[in-house]
Amino acid sequence: MWLTDARVVDVVTGEIRDGVSVEISDGRIGAISKQPGAGERLGLDGRYLVPGLISVHTHLSVVYPFSDTDENENPGLTVMRAYGRAQDALRAGITTIRCVHELNRADLLLAEAARAGWADVPRIVGAGRAISVPGGHGVGQGSVIADGPEAFREAALAELDAGCAHIKVFITGGIANLGETFDKPQMNQAEMQATVDAASAHDTYVVAHAASSLAINWALDAGIRSFEHAYDLDADTAGRMATEGVFLTPTLCVTSSQEWMRWKGFEEFQIETSLEVHPTHLASIRRAVAAGVTMVNGTDYPPGDPIGGTSVAVYEMGLMEGAGLRPQLALAGATSNAARLLGMESDIGTVEEGKVADLVAVEENPLADVAAMRDISFVMQAGRVVRDDRPAS
Repeated sequence: MWLTDARVVDVVTGEIRDGVSVEISDGRIGAISKQPGAGERLGLDGRYLVPGLISVHTHLSVVYPFSDTDENENPGLTVMRAYGRAQDALRAGITTIRCVHELNRADLLLAEAARAGWADVPRIVGAGRAISVPGGHGVGQGSVIADGPEAFREAALAELDAGCAHIKVFITGGIANLGETFDKPQMNQAEMQATVDAASAHDTYVVAHAASSLAINWALDAGIRSFEHAYDLDADTAGRMATEGVFLTPTLCVTSSQEWMRWKGFEEFQIETSLEVHPTHLASIRRAVAAGVTMVNGTDYPPGDPIGGTSVAVYEMGLMEGAGLRPQLALAGATSNAARLLGMESDIGTVEEGKVADLVAVEENPLADVAAMRDISFVMQAGRVVRDDRPAS
């Protein structure tokens, strides 16, 4: 198959190749050329072709409100809830998802079903269950509870043995629970180090729910390289993160989606807390942008959920742009930089010959304004068309 009359967007260099055709062969991009070869043709009529989107902070199985979570839920029910949300994400152009805690390891089960050909969902890179301290963030949501370095090491190894691609820990509190604060670490340095050592022994890494600077500095000392939220990050810590080349998922939508939260049944104190934290959160991410921290796209919420006339993932791009990230980097956060974080940059994240044919088409130039991503009309995953809203010819 050839996708003809495309404008191919290079999310790394910011260049656009006009009027080209893209060959799709065995699920990959075979060639990009001015003239198509023989075979089936699908005309894009000058649309901009970008890589399939990657969401790196996702909870597909989450229950709203959180207090309704049943930690003894039948895993089959958990997977069915996650399956519907994963399908929504794929149609929204999200072709790869990194899960960072799922009840009953629903991410691993759904990924196995996809590999067997039973489920049309994004490519899933799973963490299984997150690990928390007694009384810490994530308690009551199906997390593993550990106390002390050896317990964290054993918990991490158990998730890795189950097939997880990375380990998720909660190193601070958050904004989800009544009376919860996020200014102090919940894990200690020895627990962080033990978790990193376990992950490193399996050639993988640790993802940290991390709200504030002291805990992030401890985590950097331990070798954690993927940070989520950063509600209150100081300039010195942001500079260190940039220097050390770690990744930050700002999840600005968590403090910028009050109407969506109300629609989903969040409790009023959670909505009020998100409103209160938003100015601090936005200022924190602006400091990270100014320091040059590598940003990646994640939503906390299911990324294909609708919000403000688009998906949560695209909504988050706009919020990242509003925090000072230029459009190219906001787009790279959901494509090339996200692929680097996952260690999958040889296969996904850019539109290049030899890469997996994960592709999205939009009407306008997203490098000029990421709002162009609100108008997705075509989605392909691994060479298979999963959405085609182009007008009939």
